[in-house]
Formats: sequence, structure tokens, C-alpha cells
Amino acid sequence: MDSVQNHVTALVNSADTLFILLGAIMVFAMHAGFAFLEVGTVRHKNQVNALVKIMSDFGVSALVYFFFGYWLAYGVTFFDSAAVLAENNGYELVKFFFLMTFAAAIPAIISGGVAERARFNPMIIAAALCVGIVYPFFEGLIWNGNYGFQSWLENSFGAGFHDFAGSIVVHAVGGWIAFAAIIILGSRNGRYRGGKVVAFAPSNIPLLALGAWILSVGWFGFNVMSAQAIEGISGLVAMNSLMAMVGGIISSLVVGKKDPGFIHNGPLAGLVAVCAGSDIMHPMGALVTGLVAGGLFVWLFTYVQNKFTSFDDVLGVWPLHGVCGLWGGIAAGIFGLESFGGLGGVSFISQLIGSIAGVLTALIGGFIVYKSVNHFMPIRLSQEDEFNGADVSIHKIGATNLNNN
Repeated sequence: MDSVQNHVTALVNSADTLFILLGAIMVFAMHAGFAFLEVGTVRHKNQVNALVKIMSDFGVSALVYFFFGYWLAYGVTFFDSAAVLAENNGYELVKFFFLMTFAAAIPAIISGGVAERARFNPMIIAAALCVGIVYPFFEGLIWNGNYGFQSWLENSFGAGFHDFAGSIVVHAVGGWIAFAAIIILGSRNGRYRGGKVVAFAPSNIPLLALGAWILSVGWFGFNVMSAQAIEGISGLVAMNSLMAMVGGIISSLVVGKKDPGFIHNGPLAGLVAVCAGSDIMHPMGALVTGLVAGGLFVWLFTYVQNKFTSFDDVLGVWPLHGVCGLWGGIAAGIFGLESFGGLGGVSFISQLIGSIAGVLTALIGGFIVYKSVNHFMPIRLSQEDEFNGADVSIHKIGATNLNNN
């Protein structure tokens, strides 16, 4: 019997390890989606910069999170021997890999908001500070119960803050940090003339669409694999992700008047919003969540770009991740309730407080990080370098070589 039990335990451990490893790989692949979404949206002279930023940010994020961020969030380090780290089929190692891909999404989100006018090295340093301090502080607060915040919510309002896959922890935090960075950077040169918006059309709609498709597919790993163990896998999470994505598509199609940029960001808005409550909502609640998110993104992106001349969010990451993420955290406290067809176990007040806490953490942390970095190393490209484009100014090469001789 002991032999059978050992074999069963080994099988469960290996299955869990494989499960979360596949999730890590899917979320890792989403970073290609971030890259191509930005490449297709920015002007041609900034395409190389978009690609290099996403790859470089991922590498820096992995190192910072490995040595500091993961320890801050979960109190876990990797200074034991390889024999210790490999126990239980190395589950703890691939769990780190999975959560690291979430952490690396923070600078990938920010990148789209500050595109076309940011210097490279200062932004890398700022990304490292965000992934090493700001993000893991709030991640540990919510997902590891640090500092008694979750206990206080549960004792006061009957339930802790529920964020299954990161509407607030990942997306809202990334979006509101980006808000701070965008404010500090200012708008692109030539973007506003005489108080009116000068439209910079996306450079490549097919690449923009490719990025949206890669992100949408990878999101099912982002959400479903957030169970982190095979026994926790739920078809409800997959179905809710699907319905929210579809809701985002439909509302962005209608509100965005068939604009391809809006239509391809619509499903992402729905998926951002459903992350928090994807494990407890009814599919109809998820659909409504996605419908609201898609319409909210289109309306808010259009309104902000036209009304606020100093706020230039190239990819719309603040409305997409920041505001739709905020909506998702609150929506989990509505459509997760049994009275709205959900599984229950949530408190609307706890969801509201936790969501606001995420926004405040990101705003305060974002302004401190980017103000500090900007004080020592200006984060804005010179006017000449911005005019020439980040590709030539920073990387000394363009996206395409038209001279084949």
C-alpha cells in the first residue's frame, strides 16, 4: 500500500508540475502578443524599439523577480541546493516561472502606454523597480495574505478580496503604473496642434491583429492555469473567459463603429475584466462583464485622447488594463454573488476596497518610481531623436531594409 501511495503522490506531483508549466508557457507566449500589438500600433519608425523593449523587459523582470520580487511577495528564495529545489518534481520552480510571467506583464503593459518617446535605459531601470518592489508588494498583499490585509477584510466584511487571475493584481496595477508614467512623460511631439488631436494611424493592422489573437489564445492559460494544480482546473473559468472575450468583441464592434484597432482590443478588455471573477461568475455574468469592458474601453480611450492634450496613451493601456481591470475587480463582487448566479463567497465591499487599494498602490508606486528615475536619468527622448524615431535613435536600425543590393 505504501508503494501504491508513493506512486499516486508522484503522479499527482508530476501532473501538477506539468499543468502549471503549460500555463507558464502559454503566458510566456502572450508576451509575443504584447510585442506585436505594440508593433502594429506604433509608427513604422518605432517598431524595432517595441520588439526590443518587450524582450528586454522580460529578461530584466525575470532576474529581478527571481532574486527579490518573489521573495518579497511569498517569502521564498532559491538559494537551496538543486536537490532541494527539484523536490516534488520541481513544482515550486515552475510555480515561480508561472508567476514570473505575470510579473513580467507589468512592464509589457507600461510599454504600450509610453511608446515612441521614451529613452531605453531609464525605462528598463523603472521596469526593474516596478517588478521588484511595487508589483510584488501588492501581489503578496492579495495572493499571500501579507500584512493582514486579507484577514482584516474577511473579519470586517465576511470575505477577503477575490482576484483569481489578476484583474487588479496584474492588469489594474500595470495600467495605473502606466498612467503615472504617461503623465510624467507627456504627449508625443506633434500629437496635438492647436488643441486638436492629430491622428497617428497604426503602422500595420495585420501585426496588431496578430498580437491581439496571440494574447486572446494565451489568456486561457493565464486564467485557467491560475488554479495552479490540476485538481483545481475548472471548465467554468474557460467558459467565463470565452463569454467575456465575446462580450468585449461585440461591444467594441458596436461602440467602435467597426474600427479595427478597437475591435481587436475589445476581446482583451473583456478578458482583463473577467480575470478576477472567472472562477465564480455565471457565464451570463461574465458576458455582461465583457460587454461593459469593451464599450468602456472604446469610449474612455476616445474621450481621453480627444479631451486631455497632455495625456498620450499610445495603445490605450490605461483604459484597457487600468480601468477595465478596476471594473473587473468590482464586477467579481457583483456577478460572483449567488443572487446574480455566481458561486458566492465574495463581498462587494471587500472587492471595492481591494480594487481601490490596488489602484492607490500602483499610482503611488508608479509616481515615486518614474519621478525618481526621471530625476537622475531623464526618461524622455530628445526632440530630434523622437522625430527620427526610436528605432534609428536607440537601436541604429530600421524595421525593414528596403535596399536589397
